[in-house]
Amino acid sequence: MQRLLIIGGICLVIAGLAWPYLSLLGLGRLPGDIAIQGESGGFSFPIMTCIIVSAVLSLLFWVAAKF
Repeated sequence: MQRLLIIGGICLVIAGLAWPYLSLLGLGRLPGDIAIQGESGGFSFPIMTCIIVSAVLSLLFWVAAKF
């Protein structure tokens, strides 16, 4: 469990440091993402981004389980 938490923390630090470059990918603004803007605020639900991230993570965990 300790090892998993340490690896997760390292991944979060790497993602935080790489965020300026990751934001250039356009995640959160894909076709199929829901964004509603009103006068007093807005609502955003990036459903396609969630599906793509889920598929990529599932593939990575599946590959990691094979080794």
